[in-house]
Amino acid sequence: MGRAAEFPSLFQRVLSMSLDQALSHAVRNHLLLFIVRAFQSLDTELVRKECAPLVSIGIWHNLSSDRSRELRLEAHPFLKKAWRAGNKRYEAADDAAKAKLRFDRSWLYSMILNFLDILYAPEAASPGALLYCERFVELLTDLESQLPTRRYVNSLIQELNLLSAIKLSPPFADDKHGLLRDLYALFRHFVYFAVVDHTGAQLSPTESYEAHCDTLARLQRIALKNFKEKLTILALSNYASIDLREELESHLSALADEEIVQLCVHLGYRTTYPKTTRLVRDRAFYTEVIVSNHERRKTFQEVAAELNILPTEESLFEPTLLRNESYDGSTPLALPKLNLQYLTVGDFLWRSFILYRCEAFFEIRKDVESAACLRLPALRSNGARDAQSFSKTAMTIPKPVILDIGAPRVGDDRPAFVRAEVSLDCTRMGNDIRREWESLRPDDVVFLLAVVPSTSSPRHFNGGPSSLAADATTIKHLRTAQVVQICDERGQPLRDPQPPGFKSHQYRRAGRFCKLILNLDSDAWNRDKERVAKGKSDVYMEMNLIVRRKGRENNFKPILTSIRDLILSDVVIPAWLEEVFLGYGDTTAAHHTHLPNRIPTLDFGDTFLDWKHLEESFPAAAVAIDHQKVATSEPLFRLEIIQTAPDSTPSQPSKKRRRVETGEPSAPGPSIRASAYKPPYNGPYLTDAIKRNNVRFTPKQVEAISSGMQPGLTVIIGPPGTGKTDVATQIINNLYHNFPQQRTLLVAHSNQALNQLFQKIIALDIDERHLLRLGHGEEDLETDANYSKYGRVDSFLHNRARLLHDVDKLAASLQAPGAHGNSCETAAYFKTVYVEPAWRRFQDRLHSSEETTSSIIQAFPFSSFFSDAPQPLFPQDASVAEMTEIATGCYRHIAKIFSGLEDIRPFEILRGAKDKANYLLIKEARVIAMTSTHAAMKRQEIAGLGFHYDNVVMEEAAQITEIESFITLAMQHSKDGTVPLQRIVLCGDHLQNSPVIQNLAFRQFANLEQSLFLRLVRQGVPTLTLDKQGRARPSLAGLYRWRYQHLGDLPIVQTAPEYQQANAGFRYEYQFIDVPDYKGAGESEPSPHFIQNLGEAEYAVAIYQYMRLLGYPASSITILATYAGQRALIRDVLSHRCARNPLFGLPRIVATVDKYQGEQSEYIILSLTRSSRVGYLRDVRRMTVALSRARLGLYILGRREVFETSYELRHAFDLLFQRPDTLQLTTGEMYPTSRALEEVASVTMEGVEHLGQYVYEMTQARVAALKALPDGGTDVPGAIAEPNPDADADAEMEDVQAEAEAEAEDVEEVDGANLDEPRPE
Repeated sequence: MGRAAEFPSLFQRVLSMSLDQALSHAVRNHLLLFIVRAFQSLDTELVRKECAPLVSIGIWHNLSSDRSRELRLEAHPFLKKAWRAGNKRYEAADDAAKAKLRFDRSWLYSMILNFLDILYAPEAASPGALLYCERFVELLTDLESQLPTRRYVNSLIQELNLLSAIKLSPPFADDKHGLLRDLYALFRHFVYFAVVDHTGAQLSPTESYEAHCDTLARLQRIALKNFKEKLTILALSNYASIDLREELESHLSALADEEIVQLCVHLGYRTTYPKTTRLVRDRAFYTEVIVSNHERRKTFQEVAAELNILPTEESLFEPTLLRNESYDGSTPLALPKLNLQYLTVGDFLWRSFILYRCEAFFEIRKDVESAACLRLPALRSNGARDAQSFSKTAMTIPKPVILDIGAPRVGDDRPAFVRAEVSLDCTRMGNDIRREWESLRPDDVVFLLAVVPSTSSPRHFNGGPSSLAADATTIKHLRTAQVVQICDERGQPLRDPQPPGFKSHQYRRAGRFCKLILNLDSDAWNRDKERVAKGKSDVYMEMNLIVRRKGRENNFKPILTSIRDLILSDVVIPAWLEEVFLGYGDTTAAHHTHLPNRIPTLDFGDTFLDWKHLEESFPAAAVAIDHQKVATSEPLFRLEIIQTAPDSTPSQPSKKRRRVETGEPSAPGPSIRASAYKPPYNGPYLTDAIKRNNVRFTPKQVEAISSGMQPGLTVIIGPPGTGKTDVATQIINNLYHNFPQQRTLLVAHSNQALNQLFQKIIALDIDERHLLRLGHGEEDLETDANYSKYGRVDSFLHNRARLLHDVDKLAASLQAPGAHGNSCETAAYFKTVYVEPAWRRFQDRLHSSEETTSSIIQAFPFSSFFSDAPQPLFPQDASVAEMTEIATGCYRHIAKIFSGLEDIRPFEILRGAKDKANYLLIKEARVIAMTSTHAAMKRQEIAGLGFHYDNVVMEEAAQITEIESFITLAMQHSKDGTVPLQRIVLCGDHLQNSPVIQNLAFRQFANLEQSLFLRLVRQGVPTLTLDKQGRARPSLAGLYRWRYQHLGDLPIVQTAPEYQQANAGFRYEYQFIDVPDYKGAGESEPSPHFIQNLGEAEYAVAIYQYMRLLGYPASSITILATYAGQRALIRDVLSHRCARNPLFGLPRIVATVDKYQGEQSEYIILSLTRSSRVGYLRDVRRMTVALSRARLGLYILGRREVFETSYELRHAFDLLFQRPDTLQLTTGEMYPTSRALEEVASVTMEGVEHLGQYVYEMTQARVAALKALPDGGTDVPGAIAEPNPDADADAEMEDVQAEAEAEAEDVEEVDGANLDEPRPE
């Protein structure tokens, strides 16, 4: 901060002004918002230093009496020490410092009293006053929700009886002030949260109830002692009969007003307040104080258990949730926030559950409203149905038929299941849509709706009014159901039974109709039956619409179930991680340098390519290299890392529990002893050769690999192109070889990233029988083998036949009679009786001093078995030692056959395919890969099998929500209160895209887009930042280099020919191209958030055509757009101009920027789309992704006047605007060119029309040249007999525009309109 020295005075001025009652509510609201933001930024040392005194133990000077304070100080001995230290500091201060200390310790107390005055003032209901009260409750909630600020504040708030004062205030009593009530409920939750304020220990439900019983016992004792005549019944009653609000109020009604006050005094509750306060202290107030402190409150576990995870119309359209949709930052919201710190693990899970549920319901409501708006035939006044718009995710249905109701389970009052049948009319469906409906899978969630014509103003859909305003509809009822089966009209299942794990879903066509067998929501069914019993209509008789959602968006139920199960269970995380995860204590405590089980010697295997590479990898360490030569040109390396012990006596001791460090661990450089060894010879066949790493890792990458191999937490920040995927791959490879008994869980945000990482793992020296890929993304793996659970089982059974054949072959070579290759069991017997004795006899001969090379060859018992191996098996000039090594390697090959059969043996015993697959998961697989979403969905099922793992490697960690990251760490049940998790490796980049959260309130106010990776970085956990990029030209990397300190370039991008050569036909390797209005229009928005720009779409396609005419491969060109609507428009233009023309074809991919993170392409054409405002592109993280995808060329289309005014993006656009903003082309070049990157003469394209004409003329010239060939060019690759030139470009552009707008009307028709896509602010 350039003006950091001025911040303390600014902050003090804000604090002083916040107490000035002469200021208007509007001004004080802004001041209060500044303070709220300050307490949310405690990771910044400058801010934390100013905020900490406001919530220190000094605020206990404001408690009502010395006795009240002494009771609290006696609870924990260290509090007395802190209190005395604070008093000494005050006594030793000068007058100015004393004044500041008095101000700091009285500021919060004064603010609370002032808040009560406003709350009880006559004008409390005015907008300004009410907003101030709401914002102040938000501040108090924030203070209560983090342990460092809660520690002393909670005692002051409870002693002031603040909850009772808020509840009895006039604004709270007004039903119109729902936000204040919701904020109060959230504030109350945190005030009474079951945690020990001063230690952070979470109370179990049993401990919470015991504390509640102790409070009631104290009330009974005091009542019996002081009010025996009036409160005898209360004193003698059991706890369950007096912990209800109504019962307590009934008992206290016997006391007079003065006696109520006396009872408060005896109980230790404050009864004295400043005389000037407006707080009404009457009988109702003191009664509320007593009752609220003694009534039984639900634990957060009970609250979570009661919340429904299957929505109804009541939960979807709950006012609290609807209020969040209009969030613009001007008001607070009654939402828990994901902070830097949490009170307990249970607190984190509860907040995540509430927020994830809100986000899921928001998305469901948006989809359901859109489908209902687009699909349902309008009901006219005469009851006739009139065909309306179309939606492929919704269908009209007759009323459901109830088939069966299961008897309630023991201890439950709801049916075990309610099975219903819904008929679907398939006659008017297109083939694609019909296939999607017929391919619904068991447990897929669908929604049954009762939709009726609206009798009031039209409902708003997706943030804007419905286009069907004339025939508006209203969702009257909504129920959730899960698919059991889909049948044809005769009741036969459409999907033929397939073996588990079968990839191709074969099913028959349903005919005219199909039937969905559904399980209805049992809880809603119970409530609906009670509703009918009261004389109301049957909800299910009114259902007339069924809505489905896309599978990747419809996983809310299993994820919410997993989170709730974690809340209700006694979840355990490793002790070494707990405090770091919660945000307390020493932020370096989980780093391997601070753990007692750090491993001094590790086998780095093929991490280093040679001795020189090893020496270069530790520039800051003292490396002692054992240069003992080994007989190989490619040795493997083993390192002993001796970490220099840090000074045990810090220069400035600190008494704070939480200490924020910045950057990377600053321990003294270690000393290293390195030695090399020869790779073992594993056999004579090519398949026996080990697979080696060929990446020359940089020193920083080696440091990251070394840290990831050690126990503890490793956080690796990987800027674009720095090879974090290669680092993660090598870590997994090294862990596999160093710790054969350990298992590694590999997680990524997307299937695409996970498959890329998994394919790199397959290429390394890891036995494929130990690899497992879970989830549907396995189908996209570009490998011959199937790595799914059932694919691996099939592979084991296939290998069984091959290995048993080898056993028969070996038995024949040893002339061993018998059917030894019948089974794994007989093979094991054969090994014990024949193979091992033969090998022992051969070893005995090897140890004889009389043996010669010829005698060794003759004595080798397995020569016949290896007769099909490359010959000679033993070279004639080999020494005895070399022959011994060859023989040992051959025996390793044989031993591997039997070890493989030993692993396969359980699959002979297990009968069911599911049992075999589960055994593979929990016993055989050592590297298990899945997406974070799959982990969240299947957590209970996988953990229930007894699955355990020792290491977690998380790729794309900055894109994974915090709760999904946590679930990944909690995929196993604890044993004896501990879990075996030893290592966590997080790889990501918090300066690129964050998790996708659609609702602005949840994203910005509640911070739901926060990843665990980002939070750990903000807290100051030691990180390792990769510092060399090998993706882009140095000049292209300069567009985003400013985002990363010390980001350099690998030698390859400075020396390789492709990086030195210019882009053929272009003057510059990157350029911003200003695109003005095309035909008088810039951006358009055919439907909400579906933004398009026809001029930029045409320009992007014209550049692509130009590049193709110059000979650029289509596979090297990618077109990116910043909005899904623009992506759809570009695809339309491509389909008109290029798809059917062999001269052009289609580019490698057309995608949105968000979907392309983690990918790269040689040449990128980027459409920024917006022409009115920057929009969500103002988020620098997204722009960083957009600028860092290209390797050799980047051409950006946008509106200069819009983006040159963006302060956040100025660093990148200042570089872009140093070059002309009109496209500069060079003539007379074809791809590839030998021209170097330098200034050359160029031709300026004045606009899209100019470029379009230029491309048209080039196309005509190319066609004429092809026609001039003897065969008319038909035999030339990419040639055409006659092109389809854009003779009437204007007319065709209008056609494209019309088609794009028509497509936008059905948002679901376009991939980019789904919930995973970015949205504007």
